[in-house]
Amino acid sequence: MAEALKRQLGLGLLIAYGVGIMVGAGIYVLVGAAAGAAGIWAPLSFLLAGLVSVPTALSFAELSARIPEAAGDSSYVEFGLHRHGLAVLVGWINVVAGTVASAAVLRGGVGYLTSVLPVGFEVAVIGLGLGLTLIALIGALESLVFAALMTVAEVIGLLLVSWVGLTAAPVAEWTAPAAPQWSGVAAATLFAFFAFIGFDDLVNMAEETRRPERTMPRAILIALAITAVLYMTVSLAAVRTVDRDLLGVSERPLALVWETATGRSAAFLSLIAVAAALNGVLAQIVMAARVLYGLGKRSPGLRLFRHAHPRFGTPVLATVVIGAVVIGAALAMPVAALAEVTSLALLIVFAIVNAALIGLKRQAPEAPFRVPAYVPWLGLAGCVAAFAAATLAGGGGA
Repeated sequence: MAEALKRQLGLGLLIAYGVGIMVGAGIYVLVGAAAGAAGIWAPLSFLLAGLVSVPTALSFAELSARIPEAAGDSSYVEFGLHRHGLAVLVGWINVVAGTVASAAVLRGGVGYLTSVLPVGFEVAVIGLGLGLTLIALIGALESLVFAALMTVAEVIGLLLVSWVGLTAAPVAEWTAPAAPQWSGVAAATLFAFFAFIGFDDLVNMAEETRRPERTMPRAILIALAITAVLYMTVSLAAVRTVDRDLLGVSERPLALVWETATGRSAAFLSLIAVAAALNGVLAQIVMAARVLYGLGKRSPGLRLFRHAHPRFGTPVLATVVIGAVVIGAALAMPVAALAEVTSLALLIVFAIVNAALIGLKRQAPEAPFRVPAYVPWLGLAGCVAAFAAATLAGGGGA
């Protein structure tokens, strides 16, 4: 079996992958949970989550140019902090976080699917999970082309929801807003942060990217900017149109926004939400499998994952293992709990990665793409503050 991944990805597909995984990872599923926690101040939570993400995204952009490897986070920690055990631990956290995130999105997408098609929850989870794992096995290029098509559909859906929500009659909460409950805003920020997960996943495609030292930073930053604009617009439309009590308990919040604003069926939007979820699940399976592949280079005990199929150029064993665990977790845990676990785990990883860039800048100031020296310090502080606020809120307010 071959050991090398195929280097065949360009800027356009990577941007689509980044937008798709971020949009698929949260807004169709978690805007309701954020609104339930923060009420009409949910858009503020999305803004805060975006601000926390920006410095760390910039750090990832520089690191991806310096060290373009699969299991990028582990490589960054290895080279920046010289702590092999910590590097492997970070890799494992990423695998777990990616798997749990994928399960959350799969479960949320099935919630939309079962609202429009007569199919059982368990059957849908297993069937969709197996299908997406098969696509991930066929190849990275094929997976990202599929993801790009799904991204177009989901962005169209978000633009439609934004338009009807921003032009509909506002709810009483919007016209006479109460003061924000900061514990609820903090809890909603944790959910919102989950919705930005994806920019970090891009770096794990570096070994399959053409000219990664130039392409990866641009893809990360462009994808994050596009997603942030979409999130702010959609969350504003949602809390403006639907009462908090209804939005907070809905398993299909954006479909509820459409139905409330137009009085018409949102069946088509539910199908778009399923496409968004499939996109997010596929992207996370692809990412987590690449992390396992990369860890095989650093840990003898994981060397069995350091193999790519000679024809497909994908890490077969890693992909199958991740797909199976995703299906199991989606059957067992609720969306909000899965999202909370993922967000807290990734805040820890992001803090460590920012520290790794601080170390690398001291060792070698020059890099193909550089951010100011204060950026990783801001990223580190933002992650620590977000983790502390979320912990003190106890994930509460939801």
